[in-house]
Amino acid sequence: MTDWLLSLEGTDAGHTLALILALTAAFLHAVFGALQKGRHDPWVSRGAIDLSYGLMALPFALFVVPWPESHMWPIFAGAFAIHVTYKVLQGLAYTRGAYTVVYPVVRGTGPFFAVIGAYLFFGETFGPLQWVGVLVLMSGIFGLAVYNYLFLETERATLGPALAFAVATGLLVALYTTYDAFGIRSAANPFTFLAWFFTIDGLGFAPLVMIFHRKGFAAVDDWAALIRRGVTGGFVAFFSFGSIMMATRLDKVGEAAVLRETSTVFAALIGWLALKETVGPRRIALMTLIAVGAVIVEFGG
Repeated sequence: MTDWLLSLEGTDAGHTLALILALTAAFLHAVFGALQKGRHDPWVSRGAIDLSYGLMALPFALFVVPWPESHMWPIFAGAFAIHVTYKVLQGLAYTRGAYTVVYPVVRGTGPFFAVIGAYLFFGETFGPLQWVGVLVLMSGIFGLAVYNYLFLETERATLGPALAFAVATGLLVALYTTYDAFGIRSAANPFTFLAWFFTIDGLGFAPLVMIFHRKGFAAVDDWAALIRRGVTGGFVAFFSFGSIMMATRLDKVGEAAVLRETSTVFAALIGWLALKETVGPRRIALMTLIAVGAVIVEFGG
């Protein structure tokens, strides 16, 4: 399977598969975000999820995929540092603001800087029409955040810090997207990168959460529900983050990053269906704008 995937790099078939993977990542990333914002404290949920996918990935890293080349270990260290920073900022945002306000700001900040990063590090360029698509998509995302703020937000006392953390998290999204693309392209076998990334990231971050957020774990009243959330989130993380990383290996980093941000549409639907948040015609129009922007980016090149 590895040889087949590598043979698709830079081909039309690889472009199509990257498109499918990016959209899959978009849906699953929205699910992943909702899992963190659900019943349990976001820090506790994140710790349970990371521990789960770290333990799941460990046997694959040790016994299934080829061993990483020596130059990969510093790359893994850099990825771990970036993702820890991202998760800390995301946790700070989620604990201070409503999911439907914070999430669009996080995702809306990322595409612009990810496209710039793809240009600086990989020499990728967007045509004028594609830049129009980026702006359309970002306007829909930020419009959704503004609408939610005006009509749905109830946690206004902490909204200012929440939005600041959300913007900073969006910058880290762009950074980790670019860096992870560099990492998976640096590995001879992409599955080696994925297995070791999830192992190091999960088993490295979960203990930090348990140490620095002991009160949150002490307050858990239903460990069975937390374990279920952790295992579910672990599987979602594999396919969400794994899909976008593989998409950046097969095709353009910038396009994959922009298409993933259609996750905001899925997040709004999840907020409506699972979190019982209101969705009206204005939000539907804004979600349509996001989708239109993604289509322009995809077909405007």
